[in-house]
Amino acid sequence: MQVAIIKYNAGNVRSVLYALERLGVEAVLTDDFETIQKADKVIFPGQGEASSAMKYLKQRNLDRLIKDLRQPFFGVCLGQQLLCEHTEENDTECLGIFPIKVKKFPAFDKVPHVGWNSLENMDSPLFKDLEEDPYTYYVHSYYAELSPYTIATTHYMHDFTALIHKDNFYAMQAHPEKSGKVGETILKNFLAL
Repeated sequence: MQVAIIKYNAGNVRSVLYALERLGVEAVLTDDFETIQKADKVIFPGQGEASSAMKYLKQRNLDRLIKDLRQPFFGVCLGQQLLCEHTEENDTECLGIFPIKVKKFPAFDKVPHVGWNSLENMDSPLFKDLEEDPYTYYVHSYYAELSPYTIATTHYMHDFTALIHKDNFYAMQAHPEKSGKVGETILKNFLAL
């Protein structure tokens, strides 16, 4: 199986590579069109700032490439947010694959949302072999609003989208590569799609 991790100057790439290695999968970190197009699965990681990440994607035409991909695609953290329509982070237009807005948590509580929190209302093959309300690890100040594409929620101040799905695109706000057995199971289930 060929797995491509899209390189776009966002963080947490090494931890995603290590998580895949633990599953016996050797992935390639790349921004090469042909390598990404030929991959069986594509992972879009991220930890960083939305406008600079979108600028990098546009400079290399990766924004267009991503929209045309047909193989299973998995966005993580910032990678999930960039798949949405717009984020309040520096008022950034994103890829628009999901017609969803990304909003900032209100400042009256502890922001960013850091630590373990449970997945609820889970509805997807990604959750096969998981117990009810499993915990995953979060580090974020922005969240995707609830929508018909939401396949799991998490509560922090209010419910927000933990995972989304549309066609071949899946994405997760938490970091599966830092979420122990639960995150490993979600990655494994994605790789099995």
